Amino acid sequence: MATGQDVHENIKKYYGSQLGTSCDLQTSANSCSRPSSLPQSVREALSLVHPEVINKFFGCGLPFPAKLEECRVLDLGSGSGRDCFAFSKLVGPNGHVTGIDVTKEMISVSQQYIQYHQEKFGYCKPNVTFLQGYMEKLKDAGLQNDSFDFKFIHNSNLICPCLKRLHCSYSSQEGGELYFSDMYASKPVPDHMKQDPVLWGEGMAGALCWQDLVSLALSVGFSSPYLVSASHIIVYNEELRVKAEDIQYVSATYRLFKLPKNPVSAEATVTYKGTIKEFQDQLNFDSLHCFKKAIPNKVNGEMALILQSSRFSHDFEIEILDIPNTCSRSSQQNCHLDPFLLADKLGSSVKQCSKTCK
Repeated sequence: MATGQDVHENIKKYYGSQLGTSCDLQTSANSCSRPSSLPQSVREALSLVHPEVINKFFGCGLPFPAKLEECRVLDLGSGSGRDCFAFSKLVGPNGHVTGIDVTKEMISVSQQYIQYHQEKFGYCKPNVTFLQGYMEKLKDAGLQNDSFDFKFIHNSNLICPCLKRLHCSYSSQEGGELYFSDMYASKPVPDHMKQDPVLWGEGMAGALCWQDLVSLALSVGFSSPYLVSASHIIVYNEELRVKAEDIQYVSATYRLFKLPKNPVSAEATVTYKGTIKEFQDQLNFDSLHCFKKAIPNKVNGEMALILQSSRFSHDFEIEILDIPNTCSRSSQQNCHLDPFLLADKLGSSVKQCSKTCK
């Protein structure tokens, strides 16, 4: 099995020198997303990012939840900085974005466009910082505990094989949000695949089985994961398809929240006020929860805690019910955690995710 040091070196080499642009990737992980479904503000922010930053971006997913104004965002595995610069537009001049990546070449690309985006967005000073470092050792990079509202992890399986080590060493503040936008496997990846540097570089060898994310999140004090989006990943390279055997892959985004310590959990009736810009009629929280304005919804104790303790607390009227709740999920709800089922439901296909870069 590849060691942590081996993984880091393989990733530095693969993303730093072997890949020139996103068109060099051997899977559709970078392209199977749905920008048309994003709010206008997000589409606008992405359209303002410099073309070179976009061309050298190798991540998957589009991790832009609602209500980011004035938030402090940490992007783990920021790559060339595409999402960081889009975040910097969305959080506004009073927010701040920090990107950290292990690859020197990627940090170099992102740093040279800080002033470009500052001027593009009309800010008096930059609101984005890029650091080279390991996401398992954030304190070594000068980042303090509990200093961010929102953390986004991009391709975490590539850079940090042991996610538990990351969460145990660096916790979110209470009510803080953590996003995983990454590649997931249909079953555990066998050890022999983890010896292949190309499989590591493409994310296939280090991909978590999605069930492992669920148990891991709960074990380190986060809420259950909430599945936001998913799309099937197509492997273009025939040799890599053979090496992957019968393992299937999806690109999926989950959101997790840091719950209060020793919470008292009870079911609640929550009513969305329609107070979030661009989501005035309804707020799609995840694939299971859609909150329409002025329509009461009964939620379990965990969701009630999330809405009470997170940045969404002022956007909901919350009536706690006298019904104790253990935050457990029904089998029907657990089905909504399976990214492969959601990808099937959304109709992802080879035609939709065909490779356009040649």
